[in-house]
Amino acid sequence: MFTRRSVLGSGAAALAGTALPLPVAAASPGDFVTRRGTGLFLGGKPHRFVGANMWYAAWLGADAPWGNRDRLRRELDALAAMGVRNLRIAASAEDSPLRNSVKPAFRTRGSAWNPALVEGLAFALSELARRDMKAVLYLTNFWEWSGGMMTYLSWANGGKYLDMNDPAHPWPAFPDMAAQFYANAEAVGLYRDYVRATVERHAGDPAIMAWQLANEPRPGGSAKAAEPLLSAYYGWIQGTARLIKSLAPRHLVSTGSEGLMGSIERADIYRAAHGFPEIDYLTAHIWPLNWGWVDAGNLAGTNEASFARVREYIARHIALATELGKPLVIEEFGYPRDGGGYDPESATRFRDLYYKLIYDAVEASARAGGPITGSNFWAWNGEGRPAHGDHRFRPGDTAWLGDPPHEPQGWYGVFDGDATTRAAIQAHAHALAATHGD
Repeated sequence: MFTRRSVLGSGAAALAGTALPLPVAAASPGDFVTRRGTGLFLGGKPHRFVGANMWYAAWLGADAPWGNRDRLRRELDALAAMGVRNLRIAASAEDSPLRNSVKPAFRTRGSAWNPALVEGLAFALSELARRDMKAVLYLTNFWEWSGGMMTYLSWANGGKYLDMNDPAHPWPAFPDMAAQFYANAEAVGLYRDYVRATVERHAGDPAIMAWQLANEPRPGGSAKAAEPLLSAYYGWIQGTARLIKSLAPRHLVSTGSEGLMGSIERADIYRAAHGFPEIDYLTAHIWPLNWGWVDAGNLAGTNEASFARVREYIARHIALATELGKPLVIEEFGYPRDGGGYDPESATRFRDLYYKLIYDAVEASARAGGPITGSNFWAWNGEGRPAHGDHRFRPGDTAWLGDPPHEPQGWYGVFDGDATTRAAIQAHAHALAATHGD
């Protein structure tokens, strides 16, 4: 049975959507990343990048008790020193009744926008620009940890929702219900109001490489639920991409898809979702542990077979990108620490090997003129440390980490003390630069 709860208020000041756009400094066309065929270009030169996920950048950038602008500057300096030039960042969070959803959020159901986060995102983008870094900004989430589609749906259906990992509603109940978002005109309308206001505000900012429709959108968790929603899913993709293009024609647009695993493992669904002319490049996320390809308690015994499946998964997406004539970004990838622990002291031997596998594929594609144009590891923890012994996020925490609220903090994030992982990232940055003479 669905539970009913009222949507929580954030206490944010009400900012009407028409008040959000701000004037930005003039930028020349050469300051923006463009797409031509299977390549990305910046200033007329091939643009291949080493990236990271740092979803919480706007929270750190907020001028609020839970923000930390000095830490944000230090984190960006550390990433830039490693050669990281692209950050994938959350540009949304919906104030939500869902368990494990982040607080504070960017918005409530109505026109209540959190000014601290709105300005925190703008501050983060300005700091990226100072370091010649680019951002990829996603505009909602399929999953619960930032409110996301389930929250939009609850605002439109009288308050009904499911929590992820609810024992009473096991997989795939959550993704099957969340996917109903695409067919709910009111929920999509609320989302697009936010998209319009946010994109208009930042439309002229060359620090933004791309907008993403969502983090890991998918048509459902099961074929039975997804099939009747495919038309609405495709319509949501193209309609939202067209809206963004109309507002910010110099910015790229991508889906934020997990790839084939986020398309109920059907190439036809993934191909159709990324074939629209408004979608500039393909995305893939690679999670061997989450998908059961590797055993965290026996990395040594299961690592080789896992890596073989990763190589095959990459090859399938390269083939699809080549077929569609568009670039490919491996924008999420993570691996457990040795022994499956979460503490910064845990070794990262197998994670480092996994990063090298991904980076080798990116470098090989670059040398061959292939479609992989960059990657973003998940995720940068930097100075952040878990505040609690159970490694769980709690509302009120200010030690922001790359491991989001629904996951153990330290599970996949890279800490500033992970010297060997940082060295692998920096070595890749040097190797990738050498492939096109940077």
